[in-house]
Amino acid sequence: MKQNKRHQQIIDLVKSQGYVSTEDLVERFNVSPQTIRRDLNELAAENHIRRHHGGATVPSSSENTAYATRKVLQQQEKDTIAQALVQHIPDGATLFIDIGTTPEAVARALLEHHNLRVVTNNLNAAAILMPKQDFTVIIAGGEVRNRDGGIVGEATLDFVSQFRLDFGILGISGIDDDGSLLDFDYHEVRVKKAILDNSRCVMLAADHTKFGRNAMVNLGNITQLDMVFTDATPPAQIREMLAAQGSHLEVISHAAPADDLAAS
Repeated sequence: MKQNKRHQQIIDLVKSQGYVSTEDLVERFNVSPQTIRRDLNELAAENHIRRHHGGATVPSSSENTAYATRKVLQQQEKDTIAQALVQHIPDGATLFIDIGTTPEAVARALLEHHNLRVVTNNLNAAAILMPKQDFTVIIAGGEVRNRDGGIVGEATLDFVSQFRLDFGILGISGIDDDGSLLDFDYHEVRVKKAILDNSRCVMLAADHTKFGRNAMVNLGNITQLDMVFTDATPPAQIREMLAAQGSHLEVISHAAPADDLAAS
């Protein structure tokens, strides 16, 4: 395949999927890893894509990938991360569940628990949890975003701020190299901050594609979190920040059995 045609197909894949890995591109185009890395460097220099750990993502920092696309991207990894996270939540706990496809994976993983009380601004998470008769699900008021079922706005912020719960489960769009937690929607970030401020233990579930990914609104820093769950070892500076803060980092391989979870 000619380079120009391959470049355009890579751009189209990134736009449609939000993220593509170097490994997948090597297999798809049957070329060497060096060739793909050179392609990605050239496309990044022209601002068609943004280089990312192990692949490429969209260059925009102002608009997230479409919800339908995010829902299927890294789904196995999200489910594995969610299963590890919920092992730290006891029956009878109270918790916030944030907007996002990873928090929705956590909601699915919680269905084996009992007597949970959940406050959420995520209609999809509420729908997942609703069939459990021993769960109490409280939905925040506010404006419903039709693109993803998230509830945001001043009313949402006021509602969430009334509670003080055991756990806050956050999703995030990107984590900068300096530990900044980044998202695309200012209104959504304000609610995330309220969850962070009103949870006794704040847990972040984030697959490896979130590290180094750019977004325009700063939520805070990864050092504000109590527990971080991901599927690949984060960059060294992130690990050092979490270790210095005494935050729990758990790295889970989706291919590994539960007994072999790697934690640090």
